[in-house]
Amino acid sequence: MLYHFYELNQAALRPARAAADAYRLLFRNPLNPAYHTPLGRSAAAALELFERTTRRYRKPSWGIEETEVKGRKVAVSERTVIAKPFCDLVYFEREGSPRNDPKVLVVAPMAGHFATLLRGTVRDLLPHYEVYVTDWHDARFVPRAEGPFDLDVYIDYVTEFLRFFRGNVHVMAVCQPAVPVFAAVALLEAMGDRSSPRSMILMAGPIDARINPTAVNRFAEARTLDWFRRNVTTQVPWPYPGVMRMVYPGFLQLSGFMGMNFDRHVTAHRDLFHNLIKGDGDSADKHREFYDEFLAVMDLSAEYYLQTIETVFLEHRLPRGQMVHRDRLVDPSKIKRVALMTVEGEKDDITGVGQTFAAQTLCTNLADGLRAHHVQSGVGHYGVFNGSRFRTEIAPKIHRFIETHQGRKGILARAFGRSA
Repeated sequence: MLYHFYELNQAALRPARAAADAYRLLFRNPLNPAYHTPLGRSAAAALELFERTTRRYRKPSWGIEETEVKGRKVAVSERTVIAKPFCDLVYFEREGSPRNDPKVLVVAPMAGHFATLLRGTVRDLLPHYEVYVTDWHDARFVPRAEGPFDLDVYIDYVTEFLRFFRGNVHVMAVCQPAVPVFAAVALLEAMGDRSSPRSMILMAGPIDARINPTAVNRFAEARTLDWFRRNVTTQVPWPYPGVMRMVYPGFLQLSGFMGMNFDRHVTAHRDLFHNLIKGDGDSADKHREFYDEFLAVMDLSAEYYLQTIETVFLEHRLPRGQMVHRDRLVDPSKIKRVALMTVEGEKDDITGVGQTFAAQTLCTNLADGLRAHHVQSGVGHYGVFNGSRFRTEIAPKIHRFIETHQGRKGILARAFGRSA
């Protein structure tokens, strides 16, 4: 009933929200004398704040229309190359640009926010690579007839996407997908599959959540799997296409995000109120841009959420050598041909320093020349894959890593007795 109460609350607030938006436009109309008074500006600011804090935010658009390739601006268009019930593989096609640049598959986190959270990451990669992104679907819009989605299906999706490139790709896992991507690559390597990527870049992902545990890790470890099943999973209500599907609702995930830094979010909204009164449009626009993305959340399939909690955060099966995918053991020691780069943030309060580096220690048969690790000073979780420090300090290291291993796979394949 939790989801039903949430929808009832949203429906009850809808008339008030519509009225607030209408009066906000009235008070912001220059033809209205109140617009030019402190009282009028305060009223408009308060009405906007009410409307924004009670709104349900929808999936943002990617909004990437162009990029610069070798000093020349080129148009960018989105194209779905593989459509699955829970995910689309989206290709950001650079029109008129050469297609012999390295291919990069960015596996976006399926952890509450939409893949568009990586908009800045994609923008920074586009000048150098042909970029593909996993665009995960909101589970409440996936009919139950499409079947369940759990961590095993997630790994199946990643494996299918990697096979699409036939080995000619560098895969980048941002945060949560580090575990399923690592598992998929280990399974491909164990089979001697030619679809193994040229390299794998794991960024701020919980490979071993026992190391340097954060508040997120401690919260999970203090509860049982049954507690999560009883308290944070619920059915999707009518009239959504996914009616009666069990999910971990996005609004609960958002509550957790907000609670981690509640004072910071309160201050940000207070600053928005004052900036609107002062007429500081630039600052207000930056606030809107950030929170339009941050407050847009998606529902996760309950099977996937619970299996991830159990496998990654409660039983730590991957680092303990006990992770199984469809009755097959995930053995990182089988990874021999895929170069590995791990990236962490010094101030990451979600994935502690060392949790991603654990992938390096698990790959016991990987040559030293195929490894790279970087801890970025002064950044938190989101700074690992987005923002100015990513552009100026992390991305150049990723570029060098990809360049080093772009043409290496054929030589390694021949050394292991397989064609590239």
